[in-house]
Amino acid sequence: MPGSAPRPLVIAPSILASDFSKLGDEVRAVDQAGADWIHLDVMDGHFVPNISFGPDVIKAMRPHSKKIFDTHLMIAPCDPYLEAFAKAGSDIITVHAEAGPHLHRSLQAIRALGKKAGVSLNPATPAAAIEHVIDMVDLILVMSVNPGFGGQAFIPSALEKISHLRAMAAGRPIDIEVDGGVTPDTAAKIAAAGANALVAGSAVFKGGTEGAYKANISAIRNAAAGARGETA
Repeated sequence: MPGSAPRPLVIAPSILASDFSKLGDEVRAVDQAGADWIHLDVMDGHFVPNISFGPDVIKAMRPHSKKIFDTHLMIAPCDPYLEAFAKAGSDIITVHAEAGPHLHRSLQAIRALGKKAGVSLNPATPAAAIEHVIDMVDLILVMSVNPGFGGQAFIPSALEKISHLRAMAAGRPIDIEVDGGVTPDTAAKIAAAGANALVAGSAVFKGGTEGAYKANISAIRNAAAGARGETA
C-alpha cells in the first residue's frame, strides 16, 4: 500500500459456522488455534433471511476469550441495539450501510460507546456509498457473498471493490475486512486486492477439532501472507 505501512493480517473465524451446542468450547478452541479476532454474525430475520443470536449470547461467549470480538450487525434498525452489543463485550461493532437512513449517526453512536466502528457493504452496494463517512470508520467490511447464510461461493467482483476501498482509505488506519467464501484458495486474491482482515466460517470450522481449526486457520493465513509478500 503506497505511502503507508500495511495493516496487520487478521484471521477472524465466524462463530456462525461453529457447533452452537458448545459455543464456549468453540470460542476457546479457535482462540487456541490461532484466531486473531472472533467474528460474530448477528442476524435478525428481517434485514437478512436468517436469525442467529443476540447480545446475551455474545455476553455468554465473552469470558471464553480475550481476543477482539468483531460483531457484524446484519439487523435493521441497528441504533436501538448498539448499547446492548457494546455492553455484551463487543470490541468492534459493524453496521450495514444499507440498514438505515442515518449511517453517520450510527457510527457516531458506536464511537460514543467507546467501541471501534465498522461499516459493511453488500455485494450490490458500491464503494462510493461510504465516501462521506470514511473518516468515521475503523473498519470496512466487504460482503463477498449475499449476507444471511454461511457456505456460499465467493463473488469475484468483490476484488475490485476491495481495491477501490483500500485506495479510498489512503493511509488512514482502517482495516479492510472480507466476509464470504474465504478459503485458502481465495485468500491470496483477497489479500492481494488490499484486504487485511479475513472472515472464514466453514473453512475454519470444518473438521470439528482444535487441531483441524489450527490447520485451517494456518492454511488461510499462509495463503494471504504469501500474497502480501510476508511469511506467516
